[in-house]
Amino acid sequence: MNKAEILSHLPYTKPFLFVDELEQIDENGVTGSYTFDANLDFYKGHFKDHPVTPGVILTETMAQIGLVCLGIYLSATAVGGMPGHVMLTSTAVDFMKPVFPGEKVTVVAQKVYFRFKKLNCTVQMMNAAGEIVCKGVIAGMVTNKMNG
Repeated sequence: MNKAEILSHLPYTKPFLFVDELEQIDENGVTGSYTFDANLDFYKGHFKDHPVTPGVILTETMAQIGLVCLGIYLSATAVGGMPGHVMLTSTAVDFMKPVFPGEKVTVVAQKVYFRFKKLNCTVQMMNAAGEIVCKGVIAGMVTNKMNG
């Protein structure tokens, strides 16, 4: 499955799609990027006069690139071209630096394991300067359809 096919299987649309590009993907991990549009609605209130990307959105970006894209790739590879859906089950993320409107981030995920339909990955997000802005472990379940 190529990168464009993986992106076409993502179950998100704007304004909740946080993947612009996949630079690399294989059975061990994925690297992708996203630029936060300064016009995204949540910047109007987080924080007043000093917009910062909410941690939950940073976590979602890491999950979409580092878990969902990788899960689509792995499930398609494992079952001969039938990509599954990936449902987030747990996160443990540490935040080190803020991400501001207009910033481009890169997410790098490494598979820890993929077994019994459960995918576990270590993930980190870097800003354009190469500084780690957040990192952690995320996990999810790969299913054949969205309801389980």
